Amino acid sequence: MRNPESRSVVDGSPLSSATATPVPSLNPARTDEVVTTAWLDTAETFAAACSAASAKSAQWASVPAPVRGQLIANIGQLVAANKQQLAALVCREMGKPFAESLGEVQEIVDTCTFFAGEGRRLYGQTVPSEIRDKQLFTFRRPVGTMVVITAANFPVAVPSWYIIPALLAGNTVVWKPSELTPAVSCALYEIFANAGVPAGTINLVLAEGEATFHGLRSALDQGTVDKVGFTGSTEAGRLVSELCGRHLQTPCLELGGKNPMVVMPDADLDSVLAGALFSGYATAGQRCTSLGTVIVHESLHTELVRRLDERLRELVIGEPTKDVFYGPLIDERYLTGFTGWLDRIEAHHTIHGSDGLGRISRANPRRSFTGDPDHGLYVHPVLVDGLRPEDDLYRHETFGPLVGVMPFATDDEAMALADGHGYGLSAAVYTRDPGVAFRFGARVRCGMLSVNNSTVGAEAHLPFGGNLKSGNGSRQSGLWMLDQVTRWQSMNWDYGTSLRRAQIDTELIEHNPLFRL
Repeated sequence: MRNPESRSVVDGSPLSSATATPVPSLNPARTDEVVTTAWLDTAETFAAACSAASAKSAQWASVPAPVRGQLIANIGQLVAANKQQLAALVCREMGKPFAESLGEVQEIVDTCTFFAGEGRRLYGQTVPSEIRDKQLFTFRRPVGTMVVITAANFPVAVPSWYIIPALLAGNTVVWKPSELTPAVSCALYEIFANAGVPAGTINLVLAEGEATFHGLRSALDQGTVDKVGFTGSTEAGRLVSELCGRHLQTPCLELGGKNPMVVMPDADLDSVLAGALFSGYATAGQRCTSLGTVIVHESLHTELVRRLDERLRELVIGEPTKDVFYGPLIDERYLTGFTGWLDRIEAHHTIHGSDGLGRISRANPRRSFTGDPDHGLYVHPVLVDGLRPEDDLYRHETFGPLVGVMPFATDDEAMALADGHGYGLSAAVYTRDPGVAFRFGARVRCGMLSVNNSTVGAEAHLPFGGNLKSGNGSRQSGLWMLDQVTRWQSMNWDYGTSLRRAQIDTELIEHNPLFRL
């Protein structure tokens, strides 16, 4: 289905560096199956890729924006033509169910559809001057070279959020995908190349996190990087932000979340159940917007927990090519991280949702399961009732199929719990009262709010991003992303015969300030 090897591509050529390290990429549903061998490169290779991209920056920026828009349309058409194949590779390499993988690939198409037209709408403004014979203008200019660092849980959709608008705006790109999804990343790069992206305009670097960090530091010191887009953990985002801050750059950060769902006493429980199951357990809870805690009014608490437990036990989990609710975790490190959070379950918690806890195996089975328990990285869904504000499971992102439950008595208590963990990505409130919804939205500090809907889900024309520990206020998707990939330039053009100074040589209109009727 794919080449047996995956390599970095710099200036249009695959690298065969003697310093690269071969690492197998495994199918998480069947870890005895190698999808590809990734050759992971060094910090020096990463810095060299930034230099190559920077050298092509002026050339790509000189291409007219409507022509760049046509390139984006080409990418969208090729992705649509290869939708089934690309989704199958996402499913195979990172374990996302095939139906969800199709949706992820469609998000690239939607992003291209949106931004293709922006090639004719990179508008500036003409601004009237206070001086005769002078015109004022504003222009969007490309930032230059953008480094894009993305995670494994959305290996094609999230990179497109950065790369598509960056190309449209006239920037060159160095893309460092997750080293856990090299085959998917190389496939997407091939689509870019065959859509007409000039050699060196996008450079793909396969590398681990430490090499990427040191390579980015060198490239920033050398002046070959003008913008960084990063999707990953809050802890890694802090390091990226500190690194960029030394060069007075502001990165575009999309980080973790601990996304609350507040269930008011007038909520429709059927809608709550559907929203909680999808946002908490789809993609095995491996989304930055996955539901973290259900904060439910005490009058509904017992019934909601009972119904969630019942529904969770019915979910079919397993082989992602089949009709399952969720598949395996992405990699052994994700499995280790998730099972580590299970150790934080305390005596005052009550566990619901499955027959077992932790990894699904022949010794720790689940009834509604279809897959290979010996080789697949599958885990039981977990519902933890009785969380308290001081608990680690309330305060931290767990990144897996684990959802907490906390009851509340008053609206003020619900608001305090919705924000008390310090993240600010996504939140949901279920209520039939518009006043409650608007008051909740005015107080919660998340970047994205859903009313009577789940905490997950993004559309290509809506800003995506968070605040607090979830990001630095930057946004991906839609017109708002243009503010990340362009810089504003103002121009004043004086076509008079002498120097006229603003605020000094302006004309005055005489009037009588003492006049009264």
